[in-house]
Amino acid sequence: MFLSREEIEARERAALAPYAMASGDSRGRIYPEEEHTYRTAFQRDRDRVVHTTAFRRLEYKTQVFVYHEGDHYRNRLTHTIEVSQIGRSLARTLGGNEDLTEAICLAHDLGHPPFGHTGEATLSQLMAKHGGFDHQRQTVRIVAQLEDRYQDFPGLNLTYEVREGLVKHDTAYDVTDATGYEPDRAGTLECQLANLADEIAYNTADLEDGLRSGLLDPLAVRELGAWQMALSSLGERADCRLDDRLRSRVIRRLIGFEITDAITTSAANLAAAQVRCVADVRAAGQNLAGFSQELLDVNQELKAFLLKNFYHHPRVIRMAYKANHMLTDIFQAYQEEPRQLPWEVQERMGLGGDSQARVICDYIAGMTDRYAINEYKRLFDPEARV
Repeated sequence: MFLSREEIEARERAALAPYAMASGDSRGRIYPEEEHTYRTAFQRDRDRVVHTTAFRRLEYKTQVFVYHEGDHYRNRLTHTIEVSQIGRSLARTLGGNEDLTEAICLAHDLGHPPFGHTGEATLSQLMAKHGGFDHQRQTVRIVAQLEDRYQDFPGLNLTYEVREGLVKHDTAYDVTDATGYEPDRAGTLECQLANLADEIAYNTADLEDGLRSGLLDPLAVRELGAWQMALSSLGERADCRLDDRLRSRVIRRLIGFEITDAITTSAANLAAAQVRCVADVRAAGQNLAGFSQELLDVNQELKAFLLKNFYHHPRVIRMAYKANHMLTDIFQAYQEEPRQLPWEVQERMGLGGDSQARVICDYIAGMTDRYAINEYKRLFDPEARV
């Protein structure tokens, strides 16, 4: 049996909720393309993201721990895969478009520089007089301009809905600038579900990685509402011994609680708003997908705990200090002598488009942690091979 794109789109319309974003209703691409024989527009977008250089580089980009800290901690790629899995679960259960949700989830962190949020803060400071920097705008820049894979257009030429999902990626750690994408209107349901998936993934994963690393005190974690909620549902005593297996069970249960709450709350919000179509979702002006007040409170306590005890742990801060120092020195070295940059990067400075600072920023933002560390050595260690 062979299903054409048209048949897949017809199945999609029959199966999805009326407020889901159907592939066949996409606003299309910046550069017109002939439709694929058996893949929908959002499936093509998903596949294009997976095959990018920027996606592969995520394997060696920091989530919290730099790659050399250990093999068992999340990196930016494994985080992205977890976000995608959670996003698909949310979309499937709520009748949303899984392919659109997955495409947004897979692309949402492409613009992260090396060393996580420390790298982003450093580049933001260095680029303050040159248009600024944040990883969301960089993500859109990558998919719209920097990926050079096609003869007929720059970037990936993704559909409007995927690009909109990236610029409206709204979480506690992300700055949203939806200029050019109807900023006064809400994103699609799929866009909103990608936001929730990201939050669920990083809250629970960082808690697990913090415990695994020994940076978080298990006795302090026991006091968290999220931990108590998950532990009691497993029938375990509050003072039980925390081993690797129990930690995994609690994290799995916590993820399940978060997903279930997001589904039930979002479904109730959609019903209360009497949403009947995609236009109704957009017209709401605010996200209808979300958590209950109880989960919002639990998550806020968890975020505050992680910020104080994990992200601001002396060991994490020490690496952040090193990262800031390295990226600042690399940026300044390139500015003082841009001929140290690869030929293809130097050529971009002479095209009359982007400024020297922006080209340098793009190059550094694309580095992995490993490459940035080695580049620092090549630039400043006289004995290192150049």
